[in-house]
Amino acid sequence: MPKILVIEDESAIRRVLVKILSEENDTYEVSQAEDGLAGIEMVKKDDYDLVLCDIKMPKMDGVEVLEAAKKIKPETPFVMISGHGDLDTAVNTMRIGAFDYISKPPDLNRLLNTVRNALDRKELVVENKRLKKKVSKNYEMIGHSDAIDQIKDIIEKVAPTDARVLITGPNGTGKELVSHWLHQKSDRSKGPMIEVNCAAIPSELIESELFGHVKGAFTSANKDRAGKFEAANGGTIFLDEIGDMSLSAQAKVLRALQESRVQRVGSDKDIKVNVRVIAATNKNLKKEIEDGKFREDLYHRLAVILIKVPALNDRRDDIPLLINHFAAKIANDQGNTAKKFSDKAIKLLQEYDWTGNIRELRNVVERLIILGGQEVTEEDVKLFASK
Repeated sequence: MPKILVIEDESAIRRVLVKILSEENDTYEVSQAEDGLAGIEMVKKDDYDLVLCDIKMPKMDGVEVLEAAKKIKPETPFVMISGHGDLDTAVNTMRIGAFDYISKPPDLNRLLNTVRNALDRKELVVENKRLKKKVSKNYEMIGHSDAIDQIKDIIEKVAPTDARVLITGPNGTGKELVSHWLHQKSDRSKGPMIEVNCAAIPSELIESELFGHVKGAFTSANKDRAGKFEAANGGTIFLDEIGDMSLSAQAKVLRALQESRVQRVGSDKDIKVNVRVIAATNKNLKKEIEDGKFREDLYHRLAVILIKVPALNDRRDDIPLLINHFAAKIANDQGNTAKKFSDKAIKLLQEYDWTGNIRELRNVVERLIILGGQEVTEEDVKLFASK
């Protein structure tokens, strides 16, 4: 039920507005305030989906109300009500953050259209915030071990910058999770995040995948195609398993980092890109450099910030939290009630050798939920965890 507040010092106009809105839609819950001071107090105490606010009022004028409200309830749309002499001020309020303005006496169609549009926008803003929160939860880092707390601290400091980050750690530890957190907490979060698994792309195609190609560049290039760097423009590109990238592709990535430009395969035309690069690997890149398999200059370009994600065996204190998190998530996905794990079952799982790290733990938790009893016991773990 949309909640609307009318702030207007002229009682006759206030009554008309309340009447029009109430009769237009019986789901509208319309409140009123007789001056700006009373209005801002109501905004502080309640969440309104829309505020109609007069500009010229005693005690606190509409511009002051708008400025104060934007500090405490920035997502609440304001429609300003202007007299004939207030039009310039009304236009200026839109620069401050007003959704729109209507003139006195209000035209009925214009008023109702503006109200509908403002309420639709508020609904979109709320839905967008809900979705962003949902996405953030999908990439939540679970754990309070010293190593994980240190990673969270680094992310908070580094995410708002454009510093390049190299994430290292064994397979299944959550390197992709770290990359998503960096992107979501950055100023680029509204832009795209493009993921490239360098190990999954054949070496002869990696350059085309990253930088695109022009028609005729090679046998199957039957049309121009943009690469991942272009697709990530304004956002983040995540180069997973970068240690598996060919040396020729490494040279082009290095140029892209140095000059913020790429060239499609088969073209000599530069394309400017604005991309933050996050890379990850499970390999020891310093050893790869010694063996001539990885460029040292690229390593130093990528490893401005180095984040080492620990193996699960090195953060066993986090395992109970991870088990509960996975159990709740799996139950939610399947529409079931989350199963409880007994203390002995959790203790036994803490003692396992997790060579597959978090990915393996998640699979084992799902297996135990499916095959175990109402409460997952020590016996269930012994029977099913190692299979």
